Amino acid sequence: MIVTEEVGRYLSEIAPESEGVLAEMEAYGAERGFPLIGPLVGRMLGLLARSVKAERVFECGSGYGYSAWWFAEAVGPKGEVFLTDLDEGNLATAREFLSRGGLDGRCRFLQGDAVGKLAESYGTYDVILVDIDKEGYPGSLEVTVPKLRSGGLLITDNVLWSGRVADEKEADESTEAIREYTRRLYANEELETIILPLRDGVAVARKK
Repeated sequence: MIVTEEVGRYLSEIAPESEGVLAEMEAYGAERGFPLIGPLVGRMLGLLARSVKAERVFECGSGYGYSAWWFAEAVGPKGEVFLTDLDEGNLATAREFLSRGGLDGRCRFLQGDAVGKLAESYGTYDVILVDIDKEGYPGSLEVTVPKLRSGGLLITDNVLWSGRVADEKEADESTEAIREYTRRLYANEELETIILPLRDGVAVARKK
C-alpha cells in the first residue's frame, strides 16, 4: 500500500459510501478481481473535471466504465465522455451500467486501441485520462499532450505501481515504462505536473 493500512482504512471509512448502480459496479469489479480506480480516486476525478469546467473528456482505457461514471456526472447533460477499450464485452457492460444510471447519453463508446482512437478523434479535450497497458505510457504523450486544450488536465493512474517504482531491484518492463513516463511528464515544458499518493498513485498534469 502507498499509505499505511490505518490511513487507507480511515480514508475509505470517512468518505461517503457509494450507492445504487455505482455500488453495483464496485461489487462487480470486486467479484471478478477487476482493477478499479476506486471511489477515492473516482471522487477526485469528478472534482478535477468540475474544477476545469470540463465538457469533453477522453479516457484512454475505460474497462467497464467505472471512471467514466464519475466523469459523466461531472460534465453534465451537455458534456461528452469518450470511453475506449479493446474488449467489446467491457464496453457493452459499461453501456449497461451507465444506461441504468441515466448517464449513457453523455458517453461515446469506442472499441480499439485507446491512443489510436484519441489520435483519430477531432478537436481537443478538457481532461484526458490514461489507464492503459503500462508499456504504452511513455509513447502516449506524443498524442495526449497535443490533444489537450490549454488549461486542461492529463490524469494518469498507477504511476506509483504499488511502490515498485521506488524499488531499485524492480526492473521489469512495466515498472521501467512508468518511470520513464513520469520522467517525461516532469520534463515536458508544456505541462505542470504533480503526483498524488492516492491509492496506486495518480499523476495530474496541467497543460500551460
